[in-house]
Amino acid sequence: MSETSNVQGIELLTLSHDRLRAVVAGVPENAWSAPTPCDEWTVAQVLNHARLDQQAYGAAVTGTGWPESDAFHPDDALESDAAASLDKVLAQVADVYAGLAADAPEVATPLGPLPFPVAAAAAAMDAGVHAWDIAVATGQASPLDDALADGIRLAADRLAGHLRDAYGVFAPAREVPEAAGRPESLLAFLGRDPYWTPAVRP
Repeated sequence: MSETSNVQGIELLTLSHDRLRAVVAGVPENAWSAPTPCDEWTVAQVLNHARLDQQAYGAAVTGTGWPESDAFHPDDALESDAAASLDKVLAQVADVYAGLAADAPEVATPLGPLPFPVAAAAAAMDAGVHAWDIAVATGQASPLDDALADGIRLAADRLAGHLRDAYGVFAPAREVPEAAGRPESLLAFLGRDPYWTPAVRP
């Protein structure tokens, strides 16, 4: 792909949003109940979780519009137009972040105040990694390339340990071969199996 490897800030956030939109648009109608790399969550649940998480990133800045349900117990059902609901939330979050100074030393996030580049990378990490979850669960190409993985790594390096210890959000980091690419290394660092595939059903 054409993106450079130093994508950050609002550009990184919108890139991750675009990848999540594209993956959701590519989910076959009969695949919403398929298993995902997120243990015990279906594709529909990962989508709902990702939408609620992004909503929380916007609400943390504005103080309004907090999710009305728990992102960590997402519904296994879709709204009537799930893609449109997701798009509305992503557009709102992008607008909020576009209005912030790129050098802001503190931005309110669901994880506490963070410098703007880290806050944007954290929101991008959530959207980008869940886009990958949905893609591999539904037979689509990975949305994580070097540009997106490199940008997300800024947040992963700073926040993954805390999220793992305090909230159990990520599984322990995994080992990957030395020849693994940057997306694979990122996923493994976040506790995902970068080579995950759906189980073969009898």
